[in-house]
Amino acid sequence: MIKETLKDAETRMQGAIDALEEDLATIRTGRATPALIEKMPVDYYGAPTPLQQLATISVPEARALMIRPFDPTTIKHIERAILASDLGLTPNNDGKVIRLNLPPLTEERRRDLAKVVHNRTEEARVAARNVRRDIVKDLRDFEKEKMISEDDMKRAEEELQKLTDKMIALIDQAGERKQKEVMEV
Repeated sequence: MIKETLKDAETRMQGAIDALEEDLATIRTGRATPALIEKMPVDYYGAPTPLQQLATISVPEARALMIRPFDPTTIKHIERAILASDLGLTPNNDGKVIRLNLPPLTEERRRDLAKVVHNRTEEARVAARNVRRDIVKDLRDFEKEKMISEDDMKRAEEELQKLTDKMIALIDQAGERKQKEVMEV
């Protein structure tokens, strides 16, 4: 029972890390990457649709993205979504493809992005701690119902704390990696 509970905790904490990694991929650094815009919602026949479902996204050069819509009629919708996003990019449309040139980041913008990375990392840490809190509550309930002994409970709490520390260290590493990428000129 304790093993399953700890396994559940690990799975949920790993989910927080995965969500963080995915989230950090959308934060702009000096290099162009399709992850920046893949999940951007585009209004497609009244439904918000991720850009990656409407077009192929390629990186022709280090600071440029090229979006080739599967259906040329969606080009205006894609353009509108890019302009409405918080990326601050101006799309260049030639009727067939949209080109996005990523200007070098200013020092101030880099600092702002570093703060965003820090906040998202903190949110992931909080998520991991919330999982720990929930699992500790479950363990205490098991003990109250005499399903596990007090010693088992103490051991499980120690293991849970080790797991939480490990996961938070992984979250911190991901955050530091991204901050370094953002601050790199």
